[in-house]
Amino acid sequence: MKLRKVSAAAAAALVLSITATACGGGDGDNEGGSGSGGGDKIKIGIKYDQPGLGLKEPGGFSGFDVDVATYVAKELGYNADQIEFVETKSADRENALSRGDVKIIAATYSITDERKQKVDFAGPYLLAHQDLLIKADSDISDGTDLNGKKLCSVAGSTSAQNVHDTIAPKAQLKQYSGYSECIAALQSGAVDAVTTDDSILAGFAAQEQYKGKFKLAGLKLSNENYGIGVKKGDTETVNKVNAALEKMVKDKAWDKAVQDNFGPANYKNEPAPKIGVIVPPKQ
Repeated sequence: MKLRKVSAAAAAALVLSITATACGGGDGDNEGGSGSGGGDKIKIGIKYDQPGLGLKEPGGFSGFDVDVATYVAKELGYNADQIEFVETKSADRENALSRGDVKIIAATYSITDERKQKVDFAGPYLLAHQDLLIKADSDISDGTDLNGKKLCSVAGSTSAQNVHDTIAPKAQLKQYSGYSECIAALQSGAVDAVTTDDSILAGFAAQEQYKGKFKLAGLKLSNENYGIGVKKGDTETVNKVNAALEKMVKDKAWDKAVQDNFGPANYKNEPAPKIGVIVPPKQ
């Protein structure tokens, strides 16, 4: 009888041990990443096709958003080799967070009231403006000079329409599938200007093949507060990301990231925004 009791206890201990091991995980896939950091990895949504911001290259990833995301991840407890960058297109950003495909998103993600109904934001970490990219020797000095000229933006974007409706009603709107096509058209003379956020334009202009060929008009047609998207209700992560962004500005790593990624385009960036302070839209 005594022997049977001991065997039962041993069997129970074995079951508990197996259960604990199964619950403990350790399969190397931490999905979006643990909220407290230090897990196996963290998945971060970025763009793959925006030079100077988020660009996938043969040797890895580059851009201002990538640098910001890498700094933030480090402050959350992750080394560079624990970061998995996931391509997150604009139309799928909210879904990617709600599904848990990524832990955070740093992808030229402007903070708007409409988006805040679906996701939470840390930041902002950059204040951008809608602008024009023109050739370095262009005589275009303001938006009204675009009347009668060809203005390029991507299909589905409201940027070109905004210029047409507000300052250059006689501009000829041209749409391409991507900004790289617009930039190539600008270089060839097929269009006279390209419009979108100045940070995106500066990233393209800073590419080696375009250095010195283009300039920003500096019109500041809109205010775009770039934030880091976080799943709705995850206040803990928002607070930790905000603390990381504040540290990045304080230790000058933010300034270095701006210069590294936008410097060749002579991008006159705004100072680092204060956390939680949203610059209202232009009227």
